[in-house]
Amino acid sequence: MRLLLVLLSLSGLAWARAADHALVLQTDFGTKDGAVAAMRGVAFGVDSRLPIFDLSHENTPFDIWEAAYRLKQAAPYWPPGTVFVSVIDPGVGTERASVVLQTQSGHYFVGPDNGTWTLVAEELGIAAVRRIDERANRRAGSERSYTFHGRDIYAFTGARLAAGKITFAQVGPLLAPEVVRLPYERAALADGGLRGSIPLIDFHYGNVWTNIPEALFQELKPQFGDRFAVAIHHDGREVYRGVLPYVRTFGDVPAGAPLLYLNSLLNVAFALNRDNFAQRHGLGAGSGWSVRIERAR
Repeated sequence: MRLLLVLLSLSGLAWARAADHALVLQTDFGTKDGAVAAMRGVAFGVDSRLPIFDLSHENTPFDIWEAAYRLKQAAPYWPPGTVFVSVIDPGVGTERASVVLQTQSGHYFVGPDNGTWTLVAEELGIAAVRRIDERANRRAGSERSYTFHGRDIYAFTGARLAAGKITFAQVGPLLAPEVVRLPYERAALADGGLRGSIPLIDFHYGNVWTNIPEALFQELKPQFGDRFAVAIHHDGREVYRGVLPYVRTFGDVPAGAPLLYLNSLLNVAFALNRDNFAQRHGLGAGSGWSVRIERAR
């Protein structure tokens, strides 16, 4: 009996060790076919104890910026040692580098160096970057496959790293501590107001998220109930202008009414209570979308 308890305890420790380094997958593949299941199968084949989770597989096809923001949104809430595999890769099979980014926070990001790491590199810090050595870190028998690196290289390498089958040093040669970065407008105080970008639309509800953080918003000394003039531009052309009250939450205004609030990342956002702000006003997100906020006169 005592031996059985010891064995069960050791087994539990083994599972706990595996759970310490989760593998988190993000793609733009969708889940209507077998692509994601193939990636998960490769990872499971590396170590059947490996905990595998999904960030999202419903990303807009080819939208690297959206992938970058999804990582920013989720990665900080995972423990150090977590390995993220992100495959939004319109350049698959071309000369773009396949890398693993190690952040100063202790997270790992596996995939193409095409701008996907822009925001996590900025916010979590770059500790080191290694190019994946495909001679050592590629699924056996996939050498002639050029269009599914998510399965053949990234899921395989990410799973091996998360499961402790390889060390970070065994990923491949060390590169300069830099990654490809997508351009975007940084949030800033300007002419008595705030300017920034719109990195994301909250798909399910149509709320418009900005990159203006609470700390910068406080420069305007806001109080709940204050009204703010909001102007949104796309590629330099104004597409929306309105005055919104600053409130704690959606129910603080009547159904259908607009509001300005701090979203779950404590960034300024705009919404309609029980309606779709982005759809109502024809708004989108990405590097071409900018916003200006100032006190309403």
